[in-house]
Amino acid sequence: MKKQDCFYLGKIIKKYSFNGEVLIKTDGDLVENYFNLKNLFLENENDLVPFFIDRIKKHKPNILRIKFEDVDSEELANKILKKKIYLPLTLLKPLRGKKFYFHEVIGFKVISEKKVIGIINKINDLSPQPIFEIKNKNRIILVPIHNDFIIKINRKEKNIELSLPDGLLELQN
Repeated sequence: MKKQDCFYLGKIIKKYSFNGEVLIKTDGDLVENYFNLKNLFLENENDLVPFFIDRIKKHKPNILRIKFEDVDSEELANKILKKKIYLPLTLLKPLRGKKFYFHEVIGFKVISEKKVIGIINKINDLSPQPIFEIKNKNRIILVPIHNDFIIKINRKEKNIELSLPDGLLELQN
């Protein structure tokens, strides 16, 4: 499996038990969507390696508790700690309207008041409020991702139209 054919699901954050169970912090909060998975792909250097699931359940709103088939000791669990987890893009349900997957809008043009403000370079989701990082020439513009700001997403033309509060862009000059 190639990384470009996958989406980032989350990261193994810690061991849960002495029998190899681990906790995965997911990128989203709908962990119930992943209960029927047979395997996940762990990043190992630049490769994705399949790991088959023995059992999987919800631990907290965005944390899965997983027991992999061949990880049956604390020592083996230690070897996969902090590994990034990926799943095939084919498992994602297409979203419509103003809903989007973070990875899907990277490279989209951002338009506000009929002017192009830049291109989405990345999405910073490490803070409590996810933020568009928009590249405009030699600077990065930060815009909170908020449903009230998003007017329209045009997937075909790869752009997002925003209605931003007065002064937001001027604050970043």
